[in-house]
Amino acid sequence: MNTIDIRTVDVVQYIKPLREGGSLPAIVKADDGFLYVLKFRGAGQGKKALIAELIGGELARAIGLKVPELVFMNLDDSFSKTEPDEEIQDLLKFSVGLNLGLHFLSSAITYDPLASEVDTLTASKIVLLDSVISNIDRTAKNTNLLKWNKELWVIDNGASFYFHHNWAIWENHLTRTFPLIKDHVLLKQATELQEAAKIIKESLSIKLITEIINLIPEDWLLSESDDLLPDEMRAAYNRFLIAKLSMIDSLVKEAEDAR
Repeated sequence: MNTIDIRTVDVVQYIKPLREGGSLPAIVKADDGFLYVLKFRGAGQGKKALIAELIGGELARAIGLKVPELVFMNLDDSFSKTEPDEEIQDLLKFSVGLNLGLHFLSSAITYDPLASEVDTLTASKIVLLDSVISNIDRTAKNTNLLKWNKELWVIDNGASFYFHHNWAIWENHLTRTFPLIKDHVLLKQATELQEAAKIIKESLSIKLITEIINLIPEDWLLSESDDLLPDEMRAAYNRFLIAKLSMIDSLVKEAEDAR
């Protein structure tokens, strides 16, 4: 019995593109009446970014971080036919099928490291989780964090697990630490990494990790350019995360040294 339930909704209205990101996500309305930020399977990093977003988001939620609800979003082919912008038209055309959405946090503002405070344990959990999932994209230049209702929300984990862009050598990543943590936007505030490591180890059981990985739609794991079968990919994500959790003390030391 799964304890994590990801709803599936249908896109009923394309509202506007968000041009901050390179992948042109969009604000859309779903058939449940809510607004979502839709991440497209037809965007630059394709379905792999959606997989990283899904795993990273649910791991973050599991360790007690604030993450907008993630939903699977069905997009039909009617939207591309009425879209005048050619670039968006292509994106919509290539994204027909199952995509990923994040609940839209209306009036949220981008986290500004110079203007916003964040508590040290939250900062430490985010830094260490990003180290575990090898998230290369939470820097001062692009924080991928929002302030909403005076709380810090984690969004956009799509640049994590970058080993999956080259399955041929993915096993080389099993023993590596994450030196890029030195560029993390919250590194300075992350003064409780030992405590964060304890929470992460206690929260992320093998059972939970497997459950999160099993949420990945089969369709997202199918690609002509990949040699691995969907079940082999699931097993790889599993092995990767278990390997990283087993070396969490090294990740803590690396982040502390970088700080």
